[in-house]
Amino acid sequence: MAAPKKRTSISKKRIRKNIWKSKGRRAALKAFSLAKALSTGNSRSFFGDKSNK
Repeated sequence: MAAPKKRTSISKKRIRKNIWKSKGRRAALKAFSLAKALSTGNSRSFFGDKSNK
């Protein structure tokens, strides 16, 4: 038989939410940094045509 679970504290819920948000922030910052590097031509991880049209 299923028993009711205990309630998660507000502080624990807030910590988990902040971790989830920070993962998104980190991914957005990394994507922006890569886009900036590609637009200026300073990228070391991508190889390709560097001529600007």
